[in-house]
Amino acid sequence: MFVGGGLGSICRFGIARVLPVPDLAFPWPTFWANLLSCLLLGWLVGQKLQGDLSATLGFLLMTGFCGGFSTFSTFSYEAFSLMEDGRIELAFLYIAASMLTGLLCIYTGFKLSHFLA
Repeated sequence: MFVGGGLGSICRFGIARVLPVPDLAFPWPTFWANLLSCLLLGWLVGQKLQGDLSATLGFLLMTGFCGGFSTFSTFSYEAFSLMEDGRIELAFLYIAASMLTGLLCIYTGFKLSHFLA
């Protein structure tokens, strides 16, 4: 899990470097990191349920990598910061978009794992 978490964190940092966010703008780096992590996690869950993913590799990738790549605390802080800056509508758009598309990505990844099997 340690190695997977480290690799996930490095990827998360890379997204933040590629997609910088101006002050008070929509937090795209966290949004994309969380969505990509959800898509991967959905696919990995599907693989695990089909018996195509060992417990060890599951911990490395699901708990480690996806846990290090996604970030609920940063998401929460960014939503809070938008609210504190008076950008209530943008904060709620960010929250709703993150939750809805995150669930959609989990579902899509899960379905892809069965389709590509």
